[in-house]
Amino acid sequence: MIKLVIPKGSLEEQTMSLLRDAGLPVRRSGDREYNAQIDDDRISQVAILRPQEIGKYVEEGLFDMGITGLDWLEETDSNVEILADLPYAKTGSGTGLRIVLAVLRDSGVNRPEDLPAGTRVATEYPKLAHRYFERLGISVKVIASVGATEAKVPDIVDAIVEITETGTTLKQHGLEIIGDVLYTSTKLVANRESFADPGKRKSMDEIRTLLLSALEARGKVLLKLNVGPENRDAVLKMLPALRSPTVSQLADGGYAVETVVEKASLNELIPRLKDNGATGILEIPLGKVVP
Repeated sequence: MIKLVIPKGSLEEQTMSLLRDAGLPVRRSGDREYNAQIDDDRISQVAILRPQEIGKYVEEGLFDMGITGLDWLEETDSNVEILADLPYAKTGSGTGLRIVLAVLRDSGVNRPEDLPAGTRVATEYPKLAHRYFERLGISVKVIASVGATEAKVPDIVDAIVEITETGTTLKQHGLEIIGDVLYTSTKLVANRESFADPGKRKSMDEIRTLLLSALEARGKVLLKLNVGPENRDAVLKMLPALRSPTVSQLADGGYAVETVVEKASLNELIPRLKDNGATGILEIPLGKVVP
């Protein structure tokens, strides 16, 4: 059985939502309870811990499997097996999530190489920052920060290395991004010894499939419709699909068609389908999609 650790804090809500969508809902006595349960024979234990700690705990075998960010795996030098990319962040989609170097907008610094020697840089990622500046050959003083990093410029430090998705918070503090340190996203990871065990690996593969299929289903629906033979080709040309629509012939000579489509496309797609002879159009929510 698998011991699973999942992140508390900014990733907590989205992780709980994903597990619920995957048919693996987490049960706990309260929001501050760190020990939880998933009613699944493959999972023996669930812990909810800071994402900063998860990589090392999984590496050391305290847990078989975990969810955390690539940023914290890199920051803590965690030697784990990365099983899957889970493209979500605290706001939902995890696309565009990155660690950046930022300075005051009116500082006159337009690129990392413009930073003078001895520049003070605050960050929650001191190891990532050190490596970044070493690669660039820039001598700075990296200062560890615990929260509210963007508020420390300019009174305490001259620049920051911080995580951002849209850059909005940085802009609100008068900061400008001048460099990318790391593109990051949420990862499903495993202890290497556990992953080498055939029984545990099978359970991990099954859990990974459930998580990825739940992510794949987000924003998609199953569209079903009927169409006569004279309109079949025109309707099929309108339909996007994971591969191709499923078409079955009906007793009256018409066709039943079903396909998976983006929900956001339906407002335009359904009227067009109707205008081209589609009837009995049904929109069905999806829980999982396995490509």
